[in-house]
Amino acid sequence: MHDTPAADAVWQALPLSVPASIWGDEIYADIGVDVVLPDAATDVAEVGDLAIWPPGRAICIFFGPTPASRGSEPRAASPIAPVGCIEDPDVSALRRVRSGASLTLEALKEPQS
Repeated sequence: MHDTPAADAVWQALPLSVPASIWGDEIYADIGVDVVLPDAATDVAEVGDLAIWPPGRAICIFFGPTPASRGSEPRAASPIAPVGCIEDPDVSALRRVRSGASLTLEALKEPQS
């Protein structure tokens, strides 16, 4: 997790279990977290990035192109607030997730200060 206000807001919401939705090669779910976009907000992500999409109060897990992508880069529908990344993204497991599946997010260790 990054050391940002958006990442802190996600951390404070954990643990949670929510229904997942799929948009191209992106898993997202409303986690009820409101965040302010950083000044350098963008809609482009990297494979393995975790971000909050403010209009949907949703956590997003990017693992490939989405319907908004230009080429192969992951791209959100609108600007996102990055909150972290998967350390070693094995996207093969993410590709098997289907809409409606339960997405469980939990803290495995304390955030770094």
